[in-house]
Amino acid sequence: MNDTTRLWCVVPAAGVGKRFGSAVPKQYLQVNGARVVEHTLNRLLQLSEIEQVVVAISNEDQQFRQLPVASHQRVTTVVGGDERCHSVLNGLRLLSGVGEEQDWVLVHDVARPCVRPEDIRKLVQQVQQLDAVGGILANPVRDTMKRANPINQIVETVDRRQLWHALTPQLFRLGALRQALETALEAGVVVTDEASAMEHGGHQPLLVEGHCDNIKITHPQDLHLASLYLQQQ
Repeated sequence: MNDTTRLWCVVPAAGVGKRFGSAVPKQYLQVNGARVVEHTLNRLLQLSEIEQVVVAISNEDQQFRQLPVASHQRVTTVVGGDERCHSVLNGLRLLSGVGEEQDWVLVHDVARPCVRPEDIRKLVQQVQQLDAVGGILANPVRDTMKRANPINQIVETVDRRQLWHALTPQLFRLGALRQALETALEAGVVVTDEASAMEHGGHQPLLVEGHCDNIKITHPQDLHLASLYLQQQ
């Protein structure tokens, strides 16, 4: 970062893992001897340039504060919301009390424990060098893409050129992202990630290619894949 802006991070982690189908939220499942959330936060904390990592947790969460990483001097918590976007917004509002509107904020999925610190630095550097409004890690689509109807019949083959898989972290200015999320939510817009909120405001975030092993743990089989990737890295 330059001399006038700082870098912060928000990690939404208030989910209860309904899609995962586990009694334990997926961020607390074990992978290679540690919880998913521990792997994720330790990756982020490798970046000394991040001032603070704000973890948005459920009001009923009794597990996070028992983890060693919870007492790290650069980790703090905020109560999350019903959806990811509400948790992120709560984190941004907390940071607005200590940061400046022009500071940069990374938002990273708690269930992406394999993110590479060098990819995060690449994102930050490219966004700054190109003077972009912000940007996200992403991967170009490599598979043939099909559009289906409601009963899963193919309607058409979609041209995959210029299609990307959105990843995290996603990086935007603190004030701009907070305002974009508030505006989108007030308008009833479905916000699936931070970039979609910025897009709703008329912005065009940058796509920065990251490694394909930055997977999101969504289904039980993803745990095994994450374990393999962590070992390889």
